[in-house]
Amino acid sequence: MCGLLAACGQAVIRDPTQDTPSPVAHLKAGRRPGHIAVLVMENSGYGSVIGPADTSYITGLAHRYALATQYYAISHPSLPNYLALTGGSTFGITSDCTSCTVPTTGLAGQLLAHHISWRVYAEDYPHRCFQGGYAGGYAKKHNPLPYYRQTAHRVACHYVLPFTALHAAIASRRLPRFAWITPNLCHDMHSCSKHVGSLFLQSLVPGLLRALGPRGLLFIVWDEGTTNDGCCRVARGGHVALIVAGGGARAHAQMNTPVDHFSVLQTVEDLLRLPRLLRAGCACTPSLQPLLAKGG
Repeated sequence: MCGLLAACGQAVIRDPTQDTPSPVAHLKAGRRPGHIAVLVMENSGYGSVIGPADTSYITGLAHRYALATQYYAISHPSLPNYLALTGGSTFGITSDCTSCTVPTTGLAGQLLAHHISWRVYAEDYPHRCFQGGYAGGYAKKHNPLPYYRQTAHRVACHYVLPFTALHAAIASRRLPRFAWITPNLCHDMHSCSKHVGSLFLQSLVPGLLRALGPRGLLFIVWDEGTTNDGCCRVARGGHVALIVAGGGARAHAQMNTPVDHFSVLQTVEDLLRLPRLLRAGCACTPSLQPLLAKGG
């Protein structure tokens, strides 16, 4: 049966949205998070990862920590969503191009300008300064920070590292303040089953959470869904899952307000005390504060 928000066969759009800017997100008593990580998975609608038996680890993680139940991707295909998560816009890009660039610096530029330690950990990244589209299971379209033209070479040569570096940082508990984590095309569910992706997260996340520290935050998000459902004026990339885990997340929390990729960027910037970029600063972008450890 079709819902009230859309006719049969049409996208469901969860609007209207707020008209006043979200307050700056913060942790309990205004404390800074220890470390923040964003890990992006691929091409799976909300119901295909939250609830099914073959993704039981993901469901358990969502129940233990914090879950956005009405979270929406921005567009299709992958790359525009990754740019939204790191730059506050799709910048007019509508494909998974690998030679295109964006004429700004995005989140990478902010981190560099404010001297915040950070790294991209990309599984199967072949070698330093690699700017090609693919290598083994690595796909540039899932690693957005080298797309920002003004910092592209510096980022690719000095800030993108393979997973061997991630495992070493986890083992030594010496993660940077901010980490972007890109699994390979199998582990992110793009080319392998959701069960394989769930097992990958089960092997990685416990150690990662310990390394993030007692006030750390891990945002696990899926880049796009399988429909054009959306919210918040511009999101039309399908209903997907967002899990916020770690000591800085509110335990057993669920947020039912419609939110999108710009909300993740906004929250990361707020917690790192950075200005909000583009749509992350729009009054239409809701805060993820309800998923964070209770402010006081």
